[in-house]
Amino acid sequence: MTTVTRFAPSPTGRLHVGNIRTALHNWMLARKHGGTFLLRIDDTDAERSREEYVEAIRTDLAWLGMVPDDEERQSERLAKYDRAFEALRDAGRVYPCYETQQELELKRKIRLGRGLPPIYDRGALELSDEDRAAKEADGIAPHWRFKLDHDEQIGWDDGVRGTQKFDPAQLSDPVVRRADNSWLYMLPSAVDDLDMGVTHVLRGEDHVSNTAVQIQMFTALIAAQHNAQQIPAFAHEALLVGKEGKLSKRLGSLGCDAFRERGIEPSAIVALLARLGTSLPVEPIADRAALLETFDLTTFGRAPARFEDTELERINAAIVHQMDFAEVADRLPVGMDEAGWHAIRPNLSHVPEAADWWRLVTGPIEQPDFSAEDRDYLAEAAGLLEWGDDPWTALTGRLKEATGRKGKALFLPLRQALTGMDHGPDMGELLPLIGKDEARARLLGQS
Repeated sequence: MTTVTRFAPSPTGRLHVGNIRTALHNWMLARKHGGTFLLRIDDTDAERSREEYVEAIRTDLAWLGMVPDDEERQSERLAKYDRAFEALRDAGRVYPCYETQQELELKRKIRLGRGLPPIYDRGALELSDEDRAAKEADGIAPHWRFKLDHDEQIGWDDGVRGTQKFDPAQLSDPVVRRADNSWLYMLPSAVDDLDMGVTHVLRGEDHVSNTAVQIQMFTALIAAQHNAQQIPAFAHEALLVGKEGKLSKRLGSLGCDAFRERGIEPSAIVALLARLGTSLPVEPIADRAALLETFDLTTFGRAPARFEDTELERINAAIVHQMDFAEVADRLPVGMDEAGWHAIRPNLSHVPEAADWWRLVTGPIEQPDFSAEDRDYLAEAAGLLEWGDDPWTALTGRLKEATGRKGKALFLPLRQALTGMDHGPDMGELLPLIGKDEARARLLGQS
C-alpha cells in the first residue's frame, strides 16, 4: 500500500515552528517510503480563513523544500460532508442538541461537583419528537453531535505512544456541526482522510483524544457509506516547548518570515526539526537523503521536545560553513566571487553577513591609531610586499626575518592595517582579494 500522509493547516494565520515540524515529519514519512504528501487546507471556517494565509502556507512549504504532491481544500468539498452527515444521521450516529453554551457550562459544573467527568450527559437523546419540534418552533436551531458507541472500546497501536486505550463512556459525544450548519474539525477531517486514502496520520499529542473519537467516526462512516476504505495508522508526537518549559507565545509566533529575516537557512530549520524530540543527535545535516535514511518513528520520545534559538543558530552557522558558492551566489554582494566566498564563509553565522565581511576587501576600512613603532613596521611591510602565489606567507616570512617579530607582534598590526579588525578571515585568502596596490596603500595608511 502506498504511504499517504497529509498536512492540514487552517488558513487563519501564518505557520509557526510547531506547524512546520508537523509538516516536515509528514513529508519525511511519505518520502521515506516513496509515498504521497498531501496539503489539505482546512478552510471550513469561512469567517476566519484568509486567502493570504493560504498563499503564505504554500510559499513557506516551498521555501522549506516540502512542496506537496497534491492539494485539497475543504471549502470545495462541502457536498461530500453533507452526504456523510446524512448517512450518519440515517444510521442514528448523529443527533440534534439544543442546549445553549450557558446551559452546557452549568451541566459541566454540576457533574464536576458530583465527582463525575465533565462530559456531555446526552440530555438531547431524552427529548421526544414533540420536544424537538417545540424547540425548533421557538426558533432554536440544533447543533449536532456524533454518538459514540459506549459498548465499543477504543484502542490503537500508536506509532509513537504505543498501545492506546479509551473508554468511550468517559468521552463527550463531540459536536460535529454548529447550529448555523457550519462544520467543526472532526467530521470533515475523518471524511477527507478516508476519501483521500490517507494511510498515516502523524500529529501532535494534543490530538490523542480526538483520535479516540475519530476512530469510531471512521468505523461509522465506512459502515454507513458501505465502502471498503481503511482507517489510517496514527502517531502522536510530543509537543514543542521553549526554555521556560511550556509552549510559549513566542514559539506560537515564530514562523518562516521571522526565520528569513534573521538569515536562517531552510536546511538548518529542517535539520533541527527533523530530529528534535527523537533519540537521534541533532546535527547540521543539509542532505535531505541522509535525514530521510535515519527517519524512524521508533526514535521519537514521549518527553516534550525543547526548541532553543541557540541550537538553531549553531546548526545554521554549521550549515552555512558547508555551503558551496553556487548555492549562495545570487545572495552575495556584487563582485564577490568563489574565492571571496571561500575566504569569508568560515566567519559567517548567516549568509547575509557576507556583505559586512566583503567590505574588508572593497573598503573603505577604518584603521586603529598605530604607535610610531608600528607605523615604521607597517611601512617596512609595504616595502617588502611582493606578489606571487601566496603573498601573505611570503610577506610575514620576510618581516619575521627582517624585524625579529613573531606571534601577535608580527601578525596583528598587519591584520589591523589591512582590514581594520583584530580578527576575521584567513589573511592568506584575504590578501590576494584586496590586491597588491590596495594592500600597499593600506599598509602605508594612504587608503
